[in-house]
Amino acid sequence: MTAMPAQPVVHEVNTRVWLRELAPRTGRPLDLARVPKDAWDELTPNGVDAVWLMGVWERSPLGRSIALDNLALRASFEAAVPGIGAEDIAGSPYCIRRYVVDEALGGPAGLAAARAALDRRGVGLLLDYVPNHVAPDSPWVSEHPEYFVRGDAEDVRRDPAGFLDTGRSVLARGRDPFFPPWPDVVQLDAFAPRLRRATTEVLTGIGESCDGVRCDMAMLLLNEVFARTWGERVGPPPERDFWAEVVAGVRERHPRMVFAAEAYWDLEWALQEQGFDFCYDKRLYDRILHESAASVHDHLRADERYQRGLVRFLENHDEPRAAATLAPDKERAAAVLIATLPGATLWHEGQFTGRRIHLPVFLDRRVDEPPDQALRAFHERLLARVHRSGMRTGHWRLLECRLWPDNTSGRDLIASCWTGDAGRFLTVVNLSDHEAQARIPLPWPELGEETWELTELLFSEDRYGRSGAELLENGLYVDLPPWGTHVFGVAPAGARGTARPATT
Repeated sequence: MTAMPAQPVVHEVNTRVWLRELAPRTGRPLDLARVPKDAWDELTPNGVDAVWLMGVWERSPLGRSIALDNLALRASFEAAVPGIGAEDIAGSPYCIRRYVVDEALGGPAGLAAARAALDRRGVGLLLDYVPNHVAPDSPWVSEHPEYFVRGDAEDVRRDPAGFLDTGRSVLARGRDPFFPPWPDVVQLDAFAPRLRRATTEVLTGIGESCDGVRCDMAMLLLNEVFARTWGERVGPPPERDFWAEVVAGVRERHPRMVFAAEAYWDLEWALQEQGFDFCYDKRLYDRILHESAASVHDHLRADERYQRGLVRFLENHDEPRAAATLAPDKERAAAVLIATLPGATLWHEGQFTGRRIHLPVFLDRRVDEPPDQALRAFHERLLARVHRSGMRTGHWRLLECRLWPDNTSGRDLIASCWTGDAGRFLTVVNLSDHEAQARIPLPWPELGEETWELTELLFSEDRYGRSGAELLENGLYVDLPPWGTHVFGVAPAGARGTARPATT
């Protein structure tokens, strides 16, 4: 098992699509055991700590058939890939028949080879787990009907979209409390003791093949949410929550296994308390895309311990592509912000090169899009420089900006700092389309009366000398263009070379 850092940088890849696009390099179809070394290198640029191979498990043939017959889904497939054929529709990676690596991807041996390739690079491996439901042709359906939310013939008659008659029993179709049932999956019963034990066993087995799991829609299994969704059908909630029991059980065998939760509805803290290392920070994503810098700043006021347990992202397989939703300068500013915050960060394959078309996860082919090489260089430099600095091994703090009565543009600046054995670091991001100025008092009393050097770490190596007394009393004067950024290392003058003369 690769020991991942406390706040890992994760690169998500759609495994089937990635392998298909690599095949022309070798002139033959590829599986995970035959990925060229340079392809692994491209997937793991400096600064990436883990790869999430999305969609490796055996997909459901029945689920695929249901998807092929769904007119709305077929329309979305055609919109993403004009002329898409049935042979390019693999079915949903979240409609899982068995937690066995698909033979088309090389089976268990292929996954073992992939993990070994990543381990040689010091990179961890994350895989999916779907706790809420399984495919209707899962062996569990016939072998363990007690694992599922049950119904009867009257339910099928009254609500055929919500219940499935398997011939042996009536099972509820999977759902969350706010949307209609999903037609291609059946609902597991989070309150059933045997299901909890089975989940623990499956996850323990998965833990033999990877360093962590990303748990799909993890909040649906919380006692409060599950009871609200299914009511009297599942009886009273158990004394212990689903995840508290399951995660503890898995960690008896895999104490360092990472658990990351897809989570919504402000339930991140509850999931962290029940054992998850990380939970999606969807709230930050929404605020960056749709709200003001002040809203982002307010979100970042949360306790540092809580924030270290969040996953920051600008896109993933469920969200639109960042290049399609953010103007180029805003995307770069947001990426600098994300990369220098506490918590895990998630980057989606194709995000670095500016892909704009959101691909439904059912498909294993996508259209060609010319890569933006400048954007790739930006992202790779960003991740590498942040990693090399060691800033995220320290303690993080949100800073306040001092404004002037006649100039409040600084309210659009997000300023924060890291302090630790690697040094002192300051990040300032202008999350607006206009210039912004402010003074930012720094929280390091040891600055004293000496001259200190501020070195740009990311896209230049400019250096600026400043008086420690001025930085403490008046703050660092910052004047950033629209979507501009600073990431400074702060050290005594002379420690990193000669400082430039001070300028205002």
